[in-house]
Amino acid sequence: MQVQRLDHVNIRTGDLEGTVRFYAEVLGLERRNPPEPLSPEEIQWMADESGQPIFHLVDANCENRTGGQTNPGGVTGAIDHVALNCAGYEEIVARLQASGADFRTNDLSGIGLRQVFTRDPNNVLIELNFYGE
Repeated sequence: MQVQRLDHVNIRTGDLEGTVRFYAEVLGLERRNPPEPLSPEEIQWMADESGQPIFHLVDANCENRTGGQTNPGGVTGAIDHVALNCAGYEEIVARLQASGADFRTNDLSGIGLRQVFTRDPNNVLIELNFYGE
């Protein structure tokens, strides 16, 4: 076996619509219904421009097929954050300001990296990385 890439991040939420709105409006991801037999009322996939689902958003009341316990909005255990390689630094800063979201920026000039950190409606820390911008 060989791991080729990260496929997606699954987030359980007590506010599916609000979480979908965050990823659509702030990050510009496209809302997609999941494949059958999954229910679009309980699960939404958020895809990038190429159609690749990056986030699977799952209503907290949906049966947890992985068997794990979750606490939407609580501490996420050993996972500290999710990092995305992005383009359009000025655009995301403007979107976050317009939405009133809390965020902070960080510049790592030694490697040509600008970063934006924000939290989604479920308290998941999102790191947005912009190389060469």
